[in-house]
Amino acid sequence: MKNIVILISGGGSNMAAIVRAAERDRWADRFGARIAAVVSNKAEAGGLALAKSHGIDTAVVPHKDFATREAFDEALAKVVDGYSPALVVLAGFMRILTPGFVGRYAGRLVNIHPSLLPAFPGLNTHQRAIEAGCKVAGVTVHQVTTELDHGPILAQAVVPVLPDDTAATLAGRVLAQEHLLYPRAIAGWLSDTSSHNR
Repeated sequence: MKNIVILISGGGSNMAAIVRAAERDRWADRFGARIAAVVSNKAEAGGLALAKSHGIDTAVVPHKDFATREAFDEALAKVVDGYSPALVVLAGFMRILTPGFVGRYAGRLVNIHPSLLPAFPGLNTHQRAIEAGCKVAGVTVHQVTTELDHGPILAQAVVPVLPDDTAATLAGRVLAQEHLLYPRAIAGWLSDTSSHNR
């Protein structure tokens, strides 16, 4: 069974969309894959309760308990490695990961970003898209590399920018697309790795 570990920091709406898709589309039967664990750097992350309600293991590694990013990432990796993950999914995990952590999961670490990369890496993507006069915005699922919000693109979805959009209204429409795109991109990755292993 291919284990998927999802990292979250908050409510976990993308994680919830992935969990629902895995159950609905029977990833265990189709790809031999399951969501093995949801791990957070915050004990109060709302997504942990949702994961538990689906019978998924949860763990908390509080980043404030560690003096350095490296020490936190090492502790996080120990928990993640306990599940022998085929794929590690960042779903609203609000920590910049060290090169050591990224390298450890090279080729099997994915993230979602609320812009059409390579445009608008980093924060405040919706406001920046509006201020730049973009006619479209969107969302990107990509493999994680040591360069922030770069790495091979797995999937993208386009969202129109409406004349009266604010950052908040645009963010809401982009998030709706994230919930559709992320599970689809992961299913695509699982399908590709399944066919390569035949």
